[in-house]
Amino acid sequence: MKKRVRRRVRAKTGPYTLAIDIGGTHLKAVVLDASGAEATAHVQEATPHPSPPRQVLALLDAMAKALPAFDRISVGFPGVVKRGIVLTAPNLGTEAWHDFPLAPTLARRWRTPTRVLNDAEVQGFGVIEGKGLECVLTLGTGFGSALYRNGELAPHLELGQHPVRKSRTYDEYVGEAALERKGVEKWNRRVQRVVGIVHTLLNYDHLYLGGGNARQIRFELPPNVTLVSNEAGLTGGIHLWDAAMDRYFS
Repeated sequence: MKKRVRRRVRAKTGPYTLAIDIGGTHLKAVVLDASGAEATAHVQEATPHPSPPRQVLALLDAMAKALPAFDRISVGFPGVVKRGIVLTAPNLGTEAWHDFPLAPTLARRWRTPTRVLNDAEVQGFGVIEGKGLECVLTLGTGFGSALYRNGELAPHLELGQHPVRKSRTYDEYVGEAALERKGVEKWNRRVQRVVGIVHTLLNYDHLYLGGGNARQIRFELPPNVTLVSNEAGLTGGIHLWDAAMDRYFS
């Protein structure tokens, strides 16, 4: 028999959204109110390694039990996701996650409507202004990317797995392992180079740099580049339920 998640009952002023950010280093979750504000402090657990679905889901069960009631679920996942199905998970183990039906599994497990999107795309929804061509790059365990035109999400580009320099991918070039191996100073030079490369590639109007390692940036940013809080990886989850997003999940 499947375990049911016990949720504390409270007055309804929602809908309330359980926002989950699955990362290579941490799993985070929070409940957002109808306006997208955090209704409570987020809960956090270290990501297990290895990270097969069974272990990750068990941790998410425990985290959900520690939070107030919710009516729907938004998940940011570090890889390619199509219609709730995981295709790649470079920093969790693609072999274990490939073709895993994450959205349907959570929806059945918690008997709650669920939407899943790439984690950088979720973070972007928490920071973009909806004007012109906006790009989000996340610097964490790996390298995430998202692109929007006038607020509308563009087709996903898994830029982190694309070669950037001497056959090394963006993940390998500016990910967590590169930061630890090269040190902050050399890593900053690499990130600065990447910002220039992505501008040449996309000619974006504005770039947002997020992820846990964005706080390590030491160089002066161009006027059209902004550092953003990693908390947007949770708060952006409210926008997965915007009417304009319905077609992405149909």
